[in-house]
Amino acid sequence: MIRTCTLFLLIVLMGSTSLYAQQPPKREFRGVWVATVKNIDWPSQAGLDAETQQQELIELLDFHRKNGMNAIIMQIRPSADAFYESKYEPWSEWLTGQQGRPPMPYYDPLDFAIDACHKRGMEFHAWINPYRAVVDYDSLKLLAPGHIVEEHPEWFVRYGANLYFDPGIPDARDYVMKVVLDVVRRYDIDAVHFDDYFYPYRIPEQAFPDTASFRKYGGFYEEVEEWRRHNVSEFIRLLSRRIKLEKPWVKFGISPFSVWRNQDKDPLGSPTRAGQTSYDDLYADIRKWLENQWIDYVAPQLYFSIGYELVPYEKTLDWWRNVANGRHLYAGHGVYKINNNADKNWELPDQIPRQIRLNREFEEVQGSIFFSARSFKSNPLGINDSLRNGLYARPALVPVMGWLESQAPLAPAELEGSSQHKGVLLSWQQPQSKPAPAYYAIYRFKGKKPGSTDEATHLLDVVGAHQPFYLDTTLAVPGKYTYVVTALDRIQHESGPQNPFACVKVKRKHLFGSLRQRLLGRK
Repeated sequence: MIRTCTLFLLIVLMGSTSLYAQQPPKREFRGVWVATVKNIDWPSQAGLDAETQQQELIELLDFHRKNGMNAIIMQIRPSADAFYESKYEPWSEWLTGQQGRPPMPYYDPLDFAIDACHKRGMEFHAWINPYRAVVDYDSLKLLAPGHIVEEHPEWFVRYGANLYFDPGIPDARDYVMKVVLDVVRRYDIDAVHFDDYFYPYRIPEQAFPDTASFRKYGGFYEEVEEWRRHNVSEFIRLLSRRIKLEKPWVKFGISPFSVWRNQDKDPLGSPTRAGQTSYDDLYADIRKWLENQWIDYVAPQLYFSIGYELVPYEKTLDWWRNVANGRHLYAGHGVYKINNNADKNWELPDQIPRQIRLNREFEEVQGSIFFSARSFKSNPLGINDSLRNGLYARPALVPVMGWLESQAPLAPAELEGSSQHKGVLLSWQQPQSKPAPAYYAIYRFKGKKPGSTDEATHLLDVVGAHQPFYLDTTLAVPGKYTYVVTALDRIQHESGPQNPFACVKVKRKHLFGSLRQRLLGRK
């Protein structure tokens, strides 16, 4: 009887395990937000010397690459300031300690960050706050000479502790668009990214002070709320078109608050009970933007747990996947809440792993973005282990946006491999094609012949196109291995399977790397 029960229990456990043993997808967006406002994630404090800033950023990128991330969403304009060389706005105080002061010794952090990401096979999304102008503004706030607030005070309103551009003033919107397009034009970014801050979140018993601009620019709108939504939507529509005119391959993504509207206010809304919503309080009609396909991806901030009473993760995810309208949907996960929230579900170590597995059940969900970078540092409830040893143990290519203007490059030629004392060294010839490769994907197969590159289990790594060689230090067992290298363009269209392959015989003495690396089969 005991043996029978034990056998039954074992079968049940094996069955339940198989429910979660999903094969990792070959393509999946895996991003992390890097907040710079008030030094939330980077740099660790304002005023560090340039070398220390750079070293901190490199360590951050390497850490999250080990976690399996393939994209960085970095805040480069927290509030009408810049983490880059701008002719419109001053250097950020959170970079150098004083607004307007450049890094010392001088370097351009945006150029540095983009280059560092691309070398690691990661996309760089430039996160910009469009309308926030000054954080914690008071009469003693030291603004850099020539700050736009001083040049055009009529564009701004104070709400709470902050100053904001008034989105109802056309000249103010045009200025913000000019700032964004300047970044698109001059920097090799992969995407423009906005978060949830359009009109600011409501402050109880305090109206947003745009009566004067509504009177002047409201036109035929009877209700200020409809006019505000028009202001934001028109800005998104025009900016979307202008980005593609500058660079057709640059993506435009928005990360709204988790709830568009509650169902009790609108039958088209989600079955949620959020205190504020994008549509009613931030005047961001994200559903309309998706219907018109003005944006390339949406990343709703689903910072609530599975089963949460007011805004359950599973129900909001289901709502968003049904309105994505063919655009990419990346779920936003609140890592900062792990073991740090009144909702006891965040004390369960499998909360975010369950969310990721749920994402993978729906073809409309192409990946995840995590808030925020520093939240991973202490490995709360083993989140890094869950990613590195399980869910993200294999790398992934970024999902292709088929509507963007692009095509796959030619495959690299003359692939060669040799067994070295530190592993297997691969080298190849850069393909002479237009477009030129932006990344290379490295595949490894056991045996003398290559298998299918469609399977994620054979994808070993994704690297930048800056160097045509690769060292594999992760082999655990001697024998013959076959390698294939494919080329990827900017939005990761992949070259065809006609790529030549290299077969390498690996001896035991050439097995190198840590036990963990060997077990995982990756760096």
